[in-house]
Amino acid sequence: MLDILRKTTDVLFDSNRRFRQARLFHATRVALALLVSIALTTGIEIPHGEWATITVLVVIGGLQHHGNIRRRAAERGLGTLIGALVGFALIVQQSYFGAPLLTYALLALVCGYCAYHAIGKGGYIALLAAITAVITAGHGEQNIHDAFWRTVDVFIGTAIALVFSFALPAYASYSWRIRLAGLLRASMAAHTKMQYGFSDASELRTTMLDLGAKLIPLRGLIPSVAKETGVPTADLEEIQHGARVCISALELMATIEQEAGLREGDDPGIDDALLAMADALEAGQAPLPTPAVSLAPPAGAGNPEPGPLPIMARQLAGELARIRSRLDRLSEQYGFPYVVR
Repeated sequence: MLDILRKTTDVLFDSNRRFRQARLFHATRVALALLVSIALTTGIEIPHGEWATITVLVVIGGLQHHGNIRRRAAERGLGTLIGALVGFALIVQQSYFGAPLLTYALLALVCGYCAYHAIGKGGYIALLAAITAVITAGHGEQNIHDAFWRTVDVFIGTAIALVFSFALPAYASYSWRIRLAGLLRASMAAHTKMQYGFSDASELRTTMLDLGAKLIPLRGLIPSVAKETGVPTADLEEIQHGARVCISALELMATIEQEAGLREGDDPGIDDALLAMADALEAGQAPLPTPAVSLAPPAGAGNPEPGPLPIMARQLAGELARIRSRLDRLSEQYGFPYVVR
């Protein structure tokens, strides 16, 4: 029994497993939150308890990273609070004036105002406020008693959703490291393939598009990574920029090789540098020493003037060295890229 419990605990607190099975963890989190909502509202016989369950689904949203949960929780709580109070106020005025057309117009005005602010900063707050107002007020047909309990249900659902949002979240810093490692490994594969030659322009284009697609998700994780680790956003942006420069260099080198039929000639430690950083990011520890990269062009009277590919290869190796230097500095100053637990 203890062995089963230990294995279960290891699974739950394994960052790698939570990253690989993120959808499964999130689905389990949502399902448990719904069960708690149903048990609570049914157990104490709260009227219209189904609205608490609906609110759980609305509020718990997409998969959350540890670094942005507090901000999203504040946004969710504020949006729900505003929407519930506005919806209750609409019902109060409907009960007082008894003018459905006025209620419809006010509800449309409120939702239109929220929609105006839903595009831009604070948009999530505005969107949740509009949704909650409609949940609470309906079309204005229910009485104040029903509106009151709908408001209570909304608050109950929000509280449950926020509690479960903090349960075993995925870490943005872990996702960023693993995704960056995947990008570096894909870059190494592209560089190795380039030295033998791509079969045609279509294969080259597909490979470069794949590298670009792997780079895009990294930027969206940067704000959460910065909050989790304390690493300044500017430092992470520098690594992002360096990765983009490397991809551009690889694409240009591959294009020259494809069109001119040239070969790089020598590999100034590019594959070794890519592999070392990828291994370190996946393992969550500083990389092992790799041979120093020589960035100087071949010297000597007997050596011909280096062509464009060898020069670009050394420039690419230099950019990789700068990326590694930044990662090493972040590891020393902030404990990054070590696993956050």
